[in-house]
Amino acid sequence: MSYLVYVSGGCRSGKSNYAQQLAETLPGKRVYLATCPLIDAEMEQRIALHQQQRADREWETIEAPLDLAGAVEQAHDFDVLLIDCLTLWINNLLYEAEKKEDYLTEQMISKQCMELVDICRKRNQTIIFVTNELGMGLVPVDSVSRRYRDCLGRCNQTLAKLSDEAIFMVSGIPLTLKQG
Repeated sequence: MSYLVYVSGGCRSGKSNYAQQLAETLPGKRVYLATCPLIDAEMEQRIALHQQQRADREWETIEAPLDLAGAVEQAHDFDVLLIDCLTLWINNLLYEAEKKEDYLTEQMISKQCMELVDICRKRNQTIIFVTNELGMGLVPVDSVSRRYRDCLGRCNQTLAKLSDEAIFMVSGIPLTLKQG
């Protein structure tokens, strides 16, 4: 059965760096499941920086902006999976739903997260989830932003609860919330 690690925190809290360092301490083949779509030049630079930080460290990359469950299944030959990040995954799901004039609810997001965990649990891997904590700030002024915050919050609650270990990053310092 897989061991699931949940890493959360605010923007620039050190989440991705911590998760990558953790993954690199574990034996076996590693894969980075990337959820970030390439949308502009600034994002292209961010992606390049992340790739550079993994260069020469024996990482494979699978692009998975929407179908994380499928990417996990595709990564069956790897020992360590780093999913970075759930924040963008939820954004991508909501964006795709909006384009189809569909509406995703917190319950639908939670169900997708539970299905993702079910697929992860069928493996014998260490899987590290990275996500942002957005619920500690002001309430967004528009309904779309509030729905995004709520759906991501539901995703985070679901995955933190179902993970074996939960870490919260503050100013580059990991705080253990739950230890398996």
